[in-house]
Amino acid sequence: MVKKVEIDEFYRRLAERNPAPTSELEFSNVYTLLVAVVLSAQATDVGVNKATSPLFKVVDSPEKMLKLGEPKLKDYIKTIGLYNTKAKNVMKLSAMLVQDHDSVVPNDRAALEALPGVGRKTANVVLNVAFGEPTIAVDTHVFRVGNRTGLAPGKTPLEVENKLVKCTPKAWIEHAHHWLILHGRHVCKARKPDCAACCVYELCRFKAKTV
Repeated sequence: MVKKVEIDEFYRRLAERNPAPTSELEFSNVYTLLVAVVLSAQATDVGVNKATSPLFKVVDSPEKMLKLGEPKLKDYIKTIGLYNTKAKNVMKLSAMLVQDHDSVVPNDRAALEALPGVGRKTANVVLNVAFGEPTIAVDTHVFRVGNRTGLAPGKTPLEVENKLVKCTPKAWIEHAHHWLILHGRHVCKARKPDCAACCVYELCRFKAKTV
């Protein structure tokens, strides 16, 4: 089990390397953030950004999305995996935002998760990035880092999330999921972790780690 002092040091080192982490998804407001995160499911941020860069130049509100229409939206996002389903969800959630939330993305987990295409992970990202809530979104990278390092081992994303929220010191929790995502994406990679570049190497419990 990782000690409290080790957890604090773990985050301190990640923070030292990247003091102000941000999402690698590109967005201009809370609505475009929501859309980008919905589109990012089972897709890379780079791929999503390529598709949304021209899209967000013409669409930055649910009303504009509805005016654009589903066929044209598909043209913009057709390079993204599962784009047909994602396009339907974006149109439906845009309609719900207009009808039920005065076109404003709600700062509420239940209301967010009620939107089509929005699961717990997406809601956590929006709550954290847009509203500064102390949530931790567990994607494949965070799940891997939590288990591999021993920071928050768990069999499900929810189990890892609950452990991370419980063990992460308040001083670090606002940016915790960004640090963990970026660490997993760029250093603690799935196939071959770059242990030589790892700033938390000494604190890591991964038995197969290398130098």
